[in-house]
Amino acid sequence: MADVSKLKGRRSTLGTPPSIEEASNNLSAPEVAPVATRLPPLTRPIKPAREAKPASEPPSSEERRPDGRSARRTNRTVQFATRVTPEFDKRVREIAEREGLLLVEVLEQALDLFDRTKSSG
Repeated sequence: MADVSKLKGRRSTLGTPPSIEEASNNLSAPEVAPVATRLPPLTRPIKPAREAKPASEPPSSEERRPDGRSARRTNRTVQFATRVTPEFDKRVREIAEREGLLLVEVLEQALDLFDRTKSSG
């Protein structure tokens, strides 16, 4: 069991608390907030420090990566992380979107197919 006797001794180093009369009454004082003031209008327009560049176009719908988390929850709890090439990532995501599967389901089916072909050959 924990030894709490050291904690009790610490309290005595603080001394006795002040009496109610000696204590500050700031808790019963009203709260005062600063009043917002309006700034005067600017007399001249502000120049940008440098020339603004036009915004780049958003990625096309073909380049957009679908979010795998938005599909649905599963009972898979073990994390599996690895590094793949961008081409592999694109292929797996395209298959998952086309078939309506989660990324992990595509990998599970690929592993099942791999096992079947290795065991039959």
